[in-house]
Amino acid sequence: MNAYVGKVIDEVKQRYPWEKEFIQAVTEVLESLSVVIEKEPKYKKYKILERIIEPERTIMFRVPWTDDKGEFQLNRGYRVEFNSAIGPYKGGLRFHSSVTLSILKFLGFEQIFKNSLTGLPMGGGKGGSDFDPRGKSDGEVMRFCQSFITELYRHIGADTDVPAGDIGVGGREIGFMFGQYKRITNEFTGVLTGKGQNWGGSLVRPEATGFGVVYFAEEMLKSRNDSLAGKTVALSGFGNVAWGAAKKATELGAKVVTLSGPDGYIFDPAGIQGEKIDYLLEMRSSGRDMVKDYADKFKVKFTENKRPWSERTDVALPCATQNELDDNDAKMLIKNGCRCVVEGSNMSSTPEAVKAFLDNKIMYAPGKASNAGGVATSGLEMSQNSMRLKWPKEEVDKRLQEIMKGIHVSCVDAAERFGTPGNYVNGANIAGFLKVADSMIDQGHV
Repeated sequence: MNAYVGKVIDEVKQRYPWEKEFIQAVTEVLESLSVVIEKEPKYKKYKILERIIEPERTIMFRVPWTDDKGEFQLNRGYRVEFNSAIGPYKGGLRFHSSVTLSILKFLGFEQIFKNSLTGLPMGGGKGGSDFDPRGKSDGEVMRFCQSFITELYRHIGADTDVPAGDIGVGGREIGFMFGQYKRITNEFTGVLTGKGQNWGGSLVRPEATGFGVVYFAEEMLKSRNDSLAGKTVALSGFGNVAWGAAKKATELGAKVVTLSGPDGYIFDPAGIQGEKIDYLLEMRSSGRDMVKDYADKFKVKFTENKRPWSERTDVALPCATQNELDDNDAKMLIKNGCRCVVEGSNMSSTPEAVKAFLDNKIMYAPGKASNAGGVATSGLEMSQNSMRLKWPKEEVDKRLQEIMKGIHVSCVDAAERFGTPGNYVNGANIAGFLKVADSMIDQGHV
């Protein structure tokens, strides 16, 4: 590792020792950049690494609201506006009990490079709250969202910071926040993405992340003169990302055989297709997060409190949450003949798992490249809002596919240019970094 890179990583560990997820993300990115720093000393001269790892602004606030019994409740709200060198901050809002500043910093940091890879003018940011919408009534969710945006509204805007949805934030939550923003500011603007179809939302947005993951996997396999057709695919999760991935993988001729939730995973040897994919939406809208419902309905195997990576598969698509695939899972996938791992969630794999994939020549794509389809389509929604236009589904899907192809080319080219051909981790980190770093230099000491 380059000495300058090592020094910056050590400083982060010393400054934020409790922020484990953020340290993991910084370490993974900066280690990839050692070869760039060796070849391009200007990045050290302008202290780009020290600057890029610190958010431009971190906003923390309390969110008071009342439940249906009239009792006072309190949560914590956050927005990490990480980097605006190439465009307004862009990144999701996550409502989940696990939300901490460390998690939002890691997600915001990853978002910088993910957004850069799309080729669209979007900076990196992330936000959310430790509020959990599960088990809450529509009225409770509305009152929380209105309180949340009443504080956040002063920091966001169509040309400043454009949040979107993430875990726990779907169309309902976006609608409540948009309505309150419009009420406070007296303007109808594209300040949030993931909006409803009747009031500025883009077609394909709900399934875009999953579609993008599959498009990226297809490009990876094409580079080896292969395709998804006829492949067995193991998926984790069962939310929008997994739903979109299952839908598109099936369309391309693959057979998706697993889904997972906090209760365990299901194995469906006949393949998750047709009404089974539609049932994923019913499961999601029900507010329950138990995949055993699927097993009970379709009479398939359910394994409690386990992840799906022990099943034989050609392609693995982790689509649930960070660090969901560890070293033991990686070894099991490799043993069972998995050829390709493509992340649908952010930082799906632990560092040990990533090393195992790379050491064993398994095709592996990090989430900042492969799951960029969601934010890419959010960027397309921003474009449609700015032009006061609405593109048909085919147009959005075509643009999404082109963006994912472009990301794949950028990763492959950057990895080859800097001496690690076929390494998508290095390729994604380097390609995403160069555009942002050069823009920071152009804009001076800001």
